[in-house]
Amino acid sequence: MLRSRFSTRFLGLVLLCSFALGCGAGGEAPAPVATGAGADSGGLRVAAVFETPIEEPWVNQIHVALVKAKEELGIEYTWSESVKSADFARVMREYAEGGYQLIMGDAFGAERIARRTAAAYPDVAFVFGSGIGPAEPNFGVFDNWIHEPAYLSGMIAGKMTKSNTIGIVAAMPIPEVNRISNAFLAGAREVNPEIKAKVSFIGSFFDPPKAKEAALAQIEAGTDVLFAERFGVVEACVEKNVLAISNMSDQSELGPDHVITGPVWDMWPTVKQAIKLVEAGVFTSQDFGGFSLMAKGGSYLAPYHGWEERLPADVKELVEAKTAEIMAGTFRVDVDEGTPKSD
Repeated sequence: MLRSRFSTRFLGLVLLCSFALGCGAGGEAPAPVATGAGADSGGLRVAAVFETPIEEPWVNQIHVALVKAKEELGIEYTWSESVKSADFARVMREYAEGGYQLIMGDAFGAERIARRTAAAYPDVAFVFGSGIGPAEPNFGVFDNWIHEPAYLSGMIAGKMTKSNTIGIVAAMPIPEVNRISNAFLAGAREVNPEIKAKVSFIGSFFDPPKAKEAALAQIEAGTDVLFAERFGVVEACVEKNVLAISNMSDQSELGPDHVITGPVWDMWPTVKQAIKLVEAGVFTSQDFGGFSLMAKGGSYLAPYHGWEERLPADVKELVEAKTAEIMAGTFRVDVDEGTPKSD
C-alpha cells in the first residue's frame, strides 16, 4: 500500500516508541504479514491481532497501551498486524493454542470470524474492538467512545474558521465514525451557528493518498478547517496552509503549524482493566466501552503544543468551561450515529 511521507514518519515514531519500551518488531508471532514480540517476562501472556498496519491510528492506540502494560505491569506482549480476514481465525487460534491468556485486537472487518474463533477457546479471554455487544462466556468488546473531545475540537474549529466552512474526511459511514463526526459538527455549531459542513467518506480505514485527495478537494471548495478523521488529511492541510484537527492520537508532529489539537483515544484504562480481570481469574464477557470516556481517562483533547500561545484566550476559556462540565457530568455530548451530510 502506498504511504505518504507523513504516514511513514508516523510509523517511525511508533516503532521508536516500541523499541524505547523494550518491545521491538521481528518476534515469533504467527502472522502472515508482520509481527512483533516482547521477551518472555514470566507475566500474563497477551497477544493482539490487528487487521490494519500498526501505523493506522486506531490500532496504534491499542498497541501503545499494550506496550505500556508490558513496561508497567510486566506482561509478555506479542502482536500481529495487517492480518486479512482469511487469516484472522488462524492467527487467533495459534495464539490461543500457544498459551496466551488474553487476546485483543480490532474485529470490525472480521467480526463473525473473531467471535466464532473465541467461542472455541472458552478458557482464553478475548477483548476486541466491536460495534456490537459482548458474547458469553469470554468475548469482551470495546470501542472508541471519543465523541466528547471531538465535540470540544469542533468548538475550536467553529471559532477558528474564517470561511465558516469546515470539513470532515472520514473512513465510512459506520456508527463509530458517525458519532465523532456528528459530535465535531455539534461543537462547531454551538459556538458558530453559521457553520457549513463538507463531509467526505473514503471507503477505507487506511488509505492516506485517498484521504489526502478528498481533503484537497474540500480545501479547493473553500474549507479552511478540516477534521482529519483518517490519516492523510493533515498532509493536505500542510500543503495548502489550512488548519487541521487530528483524530485518535496526538498528531501535532505531522504539522505543528497546522494541527491545533484533536480527540485522543487512550486505551490504557481499558487495557489495564482487562489485564486486571484476567490476572485475578474473574474475567467475564463485558463491554469495556465506558473506559474510553473522558471521566475514566480514556479520551481527552490533545495538547495545544505551539498553539498554546496562538489560540485565542476566549476560545481556550470556552473549551475549558465545557470540559469541566463534561467531567462533572453536567453536560452530555449527544451520541448521534446517523450519517453526517454535507450542507
